[in-house]
This record gives sequence, C-alpha cells and structure tokens, in this order.
Amino acid sequence: MINKLQEYMRLKNYSPKTIKAYLNSAKSLQKYFNKPLNKITEPEFKRFLTGLFDKNRSSATINQYHSALKLIFSKIYHKPFYFNIPYAKRGKKLPVVLSQREIKSILTKVTNLKHRLILSLLYGSGLRISEVLNLRVKDINFGNKTLMICSGKGRKDRITILPENIIPHLKLLTENSSPQDYLFPSNRGGKLTARSIQNVFQRALKKSGVKKQASCHTLRHSFATHLLENSVDIRYIQELLGHSSLKTTQIYTKVANHQLAKIQSPLNNL
Repeated sequence: MINKLQEYMRLKNYSPKTIKAYLNSAKSLQKYFNKPLNKITEPEFKRFLTGLFDKNRSSATINQYHSALKLIFSKIYHKPFYFNIPYAKRGKKLPVVLSQREIKSILTKVTNLKHRLILSLLYGSGLRISEVLNLRVKDINFGNKTLMICSGKGRKDRITILPENIIPHLKLLTENSSPQDYLFPSNRGGKLTARSIQNVFQRALKKSGVKKQASCHTLRHSFATHLLENSVDIRYIQELLGHSSLKTTQIYTKVANHQLAKIQSPLNNL
C-alpha cells in the first residue's frame, strides 16, 4: 500500500515534502492499527484522532492524518471515504513581523556574503527558503531586476522582484557560473540545506538582540507587510508571493501598522 501511495503521488506531481508527510502518516497509521487501512472503522479512527488531541498534537498534524487516510481509501483502495468526521479547526495566528531596523540589525550580524545574500532575498524578494535554495543562475534577470521562481509551492512558476542593492554582489558571485548552476551552491556540491540557513538566521537573530520568535519565514512575512504598509496593491503582493488565493494574502492586513500608527490612544488626552 505504501509503495502504491508513493507511486500515485509521484505520478500526480505532489511535492516531495507532501509525499514525505503523507507516507509518514500512512506508516504511523499502519503501525497503530496493525491491519489493512481499508479495514479501519469510523469509531476506530475517531478514537485515534481523539488520542492525538489528548497529546496536544496540532490541528495541522491531525488534519494530515485525516487527509492521508481519505486519499488511501479513495485512490489506493478505490473505496468511498464515508467517515463523518470534520477536519480540526485551525487557530488563526498572526504572523510575526520584523521591523526594517530589526532586519538590518540581523543582516549586519551575518559575515558570510553568500549567507547574507540568501537572507536578503528571503526578505527583499519575499521568497520561501526552499525557493531561494533552488534558484539557478539562469533565473536572474539583472536587466529587469526580477527573479523567476520555477516550480514554487503548488508547482507554480512566478516572477518576483530582485532588490537592486544586492545586484552587484550577485553579479560578482555568478561571473564564473553556468546558467544551470545553483545560485547558492554548497561547498560539497549541490545546493545548501534549509537547516543550515535556518541555523545561520538563528545565530544572527541571537547576536542582533532582537527578542521576537522569528525564523527565516518571518522575513517573507515582513516583505509582504512592509509592501502593504508602503501602499502596494494587495493583488500585486499576492502575485509576488505566489498565493493562489487573495484570502491568504489578506492576513497581512491584520499586522500592517500604517493605519494603526495614525490612531491616538485616548490615554494621550488625559
């Protein structure tokens, strides 16, 4: 069953990250129930999900098991998934956003030029960490100051902006590279790992003295929020981020402070 599930998802062009997540869920379900998954009953699956709730597992994790089993039923066993079990409601947490001063402080703590350029693109172009690590030299258009993001999340291509002030550094970095080379290759060959860049960011964050619970993805959140604060149309921001739904982009309207800054607290009038 696991092999069939993997083959199906590969043929349907699921992302490697999604394939890994679904396979891990399927293996966990097999280990827990110790029988063919198409023999699981609705009460049994409810008890399993309740156990996850009792262990304080996140809604995203619980829903992943739900989606995995539904896919296995319908696509692997060709059996209708009739369980009347709702998906877990996900909490709506606002994204953490760094100020431009905080971002500058973090970047100045990164001495390695390649690493600083990676973090600069996460913020300056609004990229996901996987997207910046998959960039190739051919994806840069210095003339138009744009980046082509090939097969981003959801296997979609898009174009985003290239910060002008790092162009000289990128030209120097790529002067002896071929078009197919990774923009930021590992010293051991191939591309850098996401974990290595996360570690770079966390070290710089600690050195900067910024106390927010931030990650590399916080730089992408900050990109969108700062564009919104600068009155960039939200639909342009949606395109730059590669969101399929405007509703996803609208979360940044809740953290942008261009209007809040104009509101005076009534305490000031006392």
